[in-house]
Amino acid sequence: MDVITFWQDLLGQAPQLLQPVVIALAGAVPFVEGEGAVVIGVLGGLHPVVAGVAAALGNFAVVALLVLASARTRRAVTAGRSSGGGGADDAVADPGGRSSARRAKFQKAYERYGVPGVSLLGPLLLPTHFTATMLAATGVGVSRVLLWQAVAIVGWTTLTALIITGVISVVA
Repeated sequence: MDVITFWQDLLGQAPQLLQPVVIALAGAVPFVEGEGAVVIGVLGGLHPVVAGVAAALGNFAVVALLVLASARTRRAVTAGRSSGGGGADDAVADPGGRSSARRAKFQKAYERYGVPGVSLLGPLLLPTHFTATMLAATGVGVSRVLLWQAVAIVGWTTLTALIITGVISVVA
């Protein structure tokens, strides 16, 4: 059973009152995220607005936790350094041992587009979980990362909800 089928089955078995919670949990999963969760919710019969809000909230909640943890870890690691290093221009850290290919994609996009661009375009390359964690690990301020991640998550989830709702209305 794949991840999408799992969430579809869980949504179908959940009481109607708990279905938004299932979608929020699906949105918290990397590679499913708000975009995938909203599709699961809408196809599962939830109102697109309910599915979109639940998916975005689930996605953002986990991203926020990861950003806070990554920033705290970075502070702990850099606190012992007397060189005064830090800042977004440092070399990208490798939080959690991410692959060098992901790190290279992130670094290239970060240098080219900055925090807003990486946050908004990031879902095309990497899950928001990875992008947000890497931004915080490089020393970008937590509030700045969270602001741009929120904008990206809400934007992509809304766009996906509109597309899937439009496709359903054309097919129906």
